[in-house]
Amino acid sequence: MTAKDSGHHHDDDSLLPRHLFSFLLGIVVVVLFAVLLIFLILRPTKPSFILRDAMVYNFNSTASPTLLTTTIQVTISTRNPNARVGVYYQKLDVYASYRGQQITLPVQLPDSYQGHKEIVEWSPFLYGESVPVSPFLAESLAEDQNVGTVLLNIKVDGKVKWKVGTWVSGKYLLHANCPALLVFKSQDGGTPYDGVILQSSMKFQATQHCNVDV
Repeated sequence: MTAKDSGHHHDDDSLLPRHLFSFLLGIVVVVLFAVLLIFLILRPTKPSFILRDAMVYNFNSTASPTLLTTTIQVTISTRNPNARVGVYYQKLDVYASYRGQQITLPVQLPDSYQGHKEIVEWSPFLYGESVPVSPFLAESLAEDQNVGTVLLNIKVDGKVKWKVGTWVSGKYLLHANCPALLVFKSQDGGTPYDGVILQSSMKFQATQHCNVDV
């Protein structure tokens, strides 16, 4: 009888940690489900990005080979449209591209938190020194020079987190694409310079809404 009783108590002792683990796991699942349910009810809306303006200090090209040098200061603002959800921005890189090709080095923006309905603004300088341009893009650039307009895309890539109360979500990838149509003229008001689009500083104030994917 004693040996059997001892075995029965031993089985009860081994089951106790399992029951405790199951109980704690159930609590965690319930809490996570409640947070997810609240998160879905709030339906966080992705932030909106706007390209406020661009100051072009240098945008010129050379032929054989075709090299493009760019210096632009852009002002980008973002607004959090949510009334109950905050946004953490992390590792945001800004750069300029021309017809799908990156023409400046990425500039990393400082990590920041955006409260409910708040607006955050950045004004980074974008640099590209003698960036090789493919033959196809060189032809397109020559055509744009003749027309007097160049369409650049200011892009923002990074990660965001959502904050609801004290709960913070995991990381989500963020991509923003801001079109910037630059119009250039030569000193005599005719077509742009041959091989040089712009050398002196010019400011373009053309607010553009950006396409944002999260």
